[in-house]
Amino acid sequence: MEIKLTGNKIVDLTFSLSLKIISFTETLEEKRKFAIANQLLRSGTSIGETR
Repeated sequence: MEIKLTGNKIVDLTFSLSLKIISFTETLEEKRKFAIANQLLRSGTSIGETR
């Protein structure tokens, strides 16, 4: 998959981190660690979403 950079360093870094988290949670799910995988996916991909 080709990642299109925006030129905004913060956006690019957070997007890259989110992709890594998604990949890692897939590995956790393969090992049947569903609870931690779900929590990590929700918290790790919601960067900047807290209010």
